[in-house]
Amino acid sequence: MKKIYIESLGCAKNQVDSEVLATLAEDAGYTLTSRPDEADVITVNTCGFIEDAKKEALDTFFSFRNGYPDKKIILAGCLAQRYFDEIELPEADAIFGNHDLSFFPQLLDSLERAEGQVRLCPETDRTKHDCMRRHLMSRKGSAYLKISEGCNHRCAYCAIPLIRGPLVSRPEEDIIAEARGLIADGVYEINLVAQDLGAYGTDWEDGKSRFSELVDRIAGLEGNFVIRMLYIHPDTFPMDLLEVVSRNRKILPYFDIPFQHSHPSVLRPMRRTGDRKTYVSLVRRIREALPDAVIRSTLMLGFPGEDEEAFNDLLRFVDEAELDWMGSFLYSREEDTPAWSMRSQKEHDRAHRKAARWQKELEARQEAITCSRLERFVGRTFTALVEEPVKGEDLAIARIYSQAPDVDGLTVIMGEGMREGDIVNVGIRAVRGLDLEAVLING
Repeated sequence: MKKIYIESLGCAKNQVDSEVLATLAEDAGYTLTSRPDEADVITVNTCGFIEDAKKEALDTFFSFRNGYPDKKIILAGCLAQRYFDEIELPEADAIFGNHDLSFFPQLLDSLERAEGQVRLCPETDRTKHDCMRRHLMSRKGSAYLKISEGCNHRCAYCAIPLIRGPLVSRPEEDIIAEARGLIADGVYEINLVAQDLGAYGTDWEDGKSRFSELVDRIAGLEGNFVIRMLYIHPDTFPMDLLEVVSRNRKILPYFDIPFQHSHPSVLRPMRRTGDRKTYVSLVRRIREALPDAVIRSTLMLGFPGEDEEAFNDLLRFVDEAELDWMGSFLYSREEDTPAWSMRSQKEHDRAHRKAARWQKELEARQEAITCSRLERFVGRTFTALVEEPVKGEDLAIARIYSQAPDVDGLTVIMGEGMREGDIVNVGIRAVRGLDLEAVLING
């Protein structure tokens, strides 16, 4: 049989797309392989969100092109979608947009017969990518579940609406059916993803968020599983969610809230409505309702409007909010976004250099806070999902509820006989840097 290899770049939502592509390719007669040297077709499912991601996408594509000159190589995903009309890449055997993944078998069929480059960017129904994925790219026991596509927030710096389009919420019954299938397949950790989980359903007739209702329904399904929520916009955080989480033990009290900044001189040009006081208030309300809540955020440096006063306000916000986890990144000036014209490239480069210095100070400040926050887990017992036994050692790498896949610290468990995907009880006995040290209580 023909074999296909899929290289997935970018975010978890793109990983879901890659898993869908793998299933569709299998339906078209292909076998998925984890080795590109074995494949007849290599698909690079790209990210196109910021400049660094675009560079990584092209570097990855050309590494495959140069390494496997005789294989068919497809450039797919966000980069292909965003620049479909402009992109000139004769080295690609096919270019495929991501608005309707159901056309992937058609692309593969055309690729087999075509002598030149195949280009396909269907703009039909962005909900048609829904399918029961048979090949998950996460570690055993964990999976991402996408509940919507696109975004209506229109933040000034963000290219997502250019790539993914406006918000399209998936039908609730489709999501429930997919969650039920994941649980039946032994998935313990269901990670809900979207550009903004809280916006789920706001594109429907009455404009109301249905996210709290949705997560409540998923939590009501039978089986041994937990739900992790990733990406909730702070300006429209659904406060009724706190009550739903407090009475559902299957919903982890973990909140990923991308605040981006704290000062109005930065947030208003971003087209965001918050400020330091309202964001700190949100953090405190969450912790008052859920004392064990873990809060992660991302903060952006270098956006137009940021000066010394704004940066100092951001440092104050970090001190007051005491976030459990924080990631930071430098603003990327993206063409066709509203922020593109806010300053010249020369001004952007100068601001970028200053922001890079500020970023080091911000991350050092946050690292001390994270280490302090981790101390509250010591001496307590938690359920952990084993990710990887360490070969030749009686220990394994795992995660507890406070640690999301790929972005947070890890838990190192001392014990014997653990396998990837095991659900175990552990006792936390120390903080080691940004990780936790634990002992296995039972297998």
